[in-house]
Amino acid sequence: MSETHLTLRPAPGRTAPRERTTPLGRMAALARAELSLFARNRGTLAAAVLVPLVLPFSVRSAAGQLNLKDAGLTVGLVMLPASIGFSLLFAVYSTLVGVFVSRREQLVFKRLRTGEPRDPEILAGAALPAVAIALAQCAVMAAACTVLLRIPAPHAPQFAVLGVALGVVLCGAFAAVTAIWTRTAESAQITTVPLVLLSALGSGLAIPLELLPDRLARLCELLPLTPAITLVRAGWTGDLGAGEAVRAVIVALAWTGVAVFAVRRWFRWEPRR
Repeated sequence: MSETHLTLRPAPGRTAPRERTTPLGRMAALARAELSLFARNRGTLAAAVLVPLVLPFSVRSAAGQLNLKDAGLTVGLVMLPASIGFSLLFAVYSTLVGVFVSRREQLVFKRLRTGEPRDPEILAGAALPAVAIALAQCAVMAAACTVLLRIPAPHAPQFAVLGVALGVVLCGAFAAVTAIWTRTAESAQITTVPLVLLSALGSGLAIPLELLPDRLARLCELLPLTPAITLVRAGWTGDLGAGEAVRAVIVALAWTGVAVFAVRRWFRWEPRR
C-alpha cells in the first residue's frame, strides 16, 4: 500500500494560526524598536550618557572638603556610590520619564495595547535601553574608580549588586509615576527635579549619611534612593550588618510597591487633553 501524505491547510475563510510569542520575546522586540528611537534623539542620548559621567567629578571636589576619616570613608568610597546613584537618577529615572511621556503623546502606547504585549511588557520593553546604558555606566565607573582612586576590591559584592538592582527597578517605577502628571516631554525636565534634588542631597550621593546628625540621617534613610546607595557603598566597605541590610531592602521594596500601585491605578496610556 502506498503511503499517503496529507497537507493540512486552513479552512476557507480562516487564516493560518499565528506563531505564539513569549513575554521575553515581545519585550526584546519592543526594546529593539525603542533603542532605534532612543538613538535618534541626540538630546536624550547625551543626557543619559554624558551627564552621569560628568557629575561625579563635582562630588569629588566637595568630598575633599569633608572630614571623611571619622566616618571611615575615602574620597573614592564617596565618589563611587555617587556615580552609580547619578546613573540611576539620570540614565534611568530622568530619561524614562521623557520616554514614557513621548511614547504616550505619540500614541505609541495606545497602539501597542491593541496587540499582544501586556501593559508591564510595554513599559519594561521601553525601559530596557535606558537600563542597559545605566548598567554599563555603573560597570565603567566602578572600574574607573577602582583603578584611578585605588579603591580596594568589594568586601561584600552581593550588597553592591543588590543595591544596583533595587535602584534600577525603583527608578523605573518612579519614572512611570512621574509620567502620570507630566504633560509633555519638555516638561519632564521640570517634573523630575524634585526627586533628583532630594536624592542628591539626602540619599548620600553628595554627603554621606554618616556625616549627618543622627536624627537627620535616620530621616534620610527613608528616602527612596537611600537604600540603593547604602547597599552599594556597603558592597565596598562591608560594614553593613544583616539587620541594616534587611531594613534597607524593606524600605526600597516598600517604595517600589507604592510606585507600582500608583502606576497600575493612574498611569495614562493615551495623550493628556
